[in-house]
Amino acid sequence: MIRPGLARVVGASMEPTLHEGDLLLVLWGAGAHVGSLAIVQLPRDEHGAPRPVSVKRVTGVDPADPRRWWVARDNPSVGVDSWLVGSLPPEAVLARVLLRIPCRRAPFT
Repeated sequence: MIRPGLARVVGASMEPTLHEGDLLLVLWGAGAHVGSLAIVQLPRDEHGAPRPVSVKRVTGVDPADPRRWWVARDNPSVGVDSWLVGSLPPEAVLARVLLRIPCRRAPFT
């Protein structure tokens, strides 16, 4: 079932496109599209611990398996993407991002 919702950006892996605290209007359950941003579940880390749900850019299909998606971070110095964990199965794409709502918080004084 496809339904609209909101997600909040945590971390810096998608800077400069997205910033910590930004809100995203998303379609939960919608499939990925090349060039779009998506909310994804990355595979477990090398110790078997789950990684947090993340927002990534869908850059294409895996050339070795066109049923799987290749995702990337916009900030190459922070975060995890397909260059580190490989391509993702379709069920790892949880939502498609429709819109960014900037919500930078002012520092406390």
